[in-house]
Amino acid sequence: MTTGRRRASGEKVPDRSQSFGEEALGTLLDRAHVLPPHRIGPIIADAVGKLGGRDISVLLQDYGQWLLVPLRSDGLVAEDPQSIDGSHAGQAFLDTHPVEVSLADGVRVHIPLLDGGDQVGVMSVTLESVDDDARRLLRRIACVVADLLVTKHSYTDLFFLSRRREPMSLAAEIQWSLLPPLAMIMPRVAVAGMLEPAYDVAGDSFDYALNDDMLHVAMIDAMGHGLSAAVMATVAIGAYRHARRSSISLSEIYFFMDRAVADQFGPDHFVTAQMMRLDTATGRLQWVNAGHPAPLLLRGDRVVSRLDSLTTLPVGFGGEEPVISERTLEPGDRIVCFTDGLIEQHEPGEQPFGEHLLIDCVNRVAGVRMNPRAMSRSLSHALKDARGGRTTDDATILLIEWLGPSEAEPIAP
Repeated sequence: MTTGRRRASGEKVPDRSQSFGEEALGTLLDRAHVLPPHRIGPIIADAVGKLGGRDISVLLQDYGQWLLVPLRSDGLVAEDPQSIDGSHAGQAFLDTHPVEVSLADGVRVHIPLLDGGDQVGVMSVTLESVDDDARRLLRRIACVVADLLVTKHSYTDLFFLSRRREPMSLAAEIQWSLLPPLAMIMPRVAVAGMLEPAYDVAGDSFDYALNDDMLHVAMIDAMGHGLSAAVMATVAIGAYRHARRSSISLSEIYFFMDRAVADQFGPDHFVTAQMMRLDTATGRLQWVNAGHPAPLLLRGDRVVSRLDSLTTLPVGFGGEEPVISERTLEPGDRIVCFTDGLIEQHEPGEQPFGEHLLIDCVNRVAGVRMNPRAMSRSLSHALKDARGGRTTDDATILLIEWLGPSEAEPIAP
């Protein structure tokens, strides 16, 4: 195997051929499965160093999704946190495409770290020069790094601590541990969510699962705030998952959740909920509304309607059998689900924020076409700004986009 080649000037440059890449990735994969979480930096540095890379950093998004903060580990550069808005690393994060920046002594490359469509963060590295071989290898190394961060995240606190920029309440700790990944981008469907206040959320939550062609989604809002609301939300989401995995109807899921909340908390406690099923092959959407705000339907980058439906009582109040509503989506349609904290925010003596202002804000953000992950983040931040930067109640957004039928799942080269 060739270990290097020379420029016309005679300078030796790293060999980035396919066989070289197989060896570099193979070494990384061979060592990864027994790697303690705190040793992730050195093997990343070793793999990227084989390409001639230097000044390597791994940046993770903070919980509020304002900053990319460095993962501190041997072998990685401990640079300052970078704003997601207005930085090259942030551009790679939002657009999910590598960004290359020319420097006096090389090229700084920022590569998004993606896992199942979820945006983990960004890996940044400086190379003397960049060609297609380097781009291919960096992209593949970034895929392995993203997988490492996701799999090892479940048995270490190191990545949590890197992402925290403020003290987190106990209720928020419970809520974040309950959530699935904030985003999932697949060929037919995309889901992206955002919670506010990130470090003090309690009571709002969502869940989803893609089982074959069927996307299952639930959004809930438990009454009250603080630890009691977080515990109630945990029971409601746990009951939803248990019922969903039993392959029962939406009506039966509602009854199962209702009994779980009523049995555990008594008659004076409730959870508003919305449960959905989307057939990703046909665009057929079904949903049950249990006292929750009606979602908004976006088409052509504007809100065209609400998904109004007959509602049953909130979970825990023993409502009658819910009506299952149905609608067929068009490719590109987006659904915005939200909790009432977005529209009921107000100061004493003032009018609530209101749904009409929510729709105006959604239309402004949707007018700048962006991927669902970037849109949910931008919308949440824009709504907070429109409310004067105040969040006295949980304010959660969940965006669902049906991209249309796909004959074959694409395989990255």
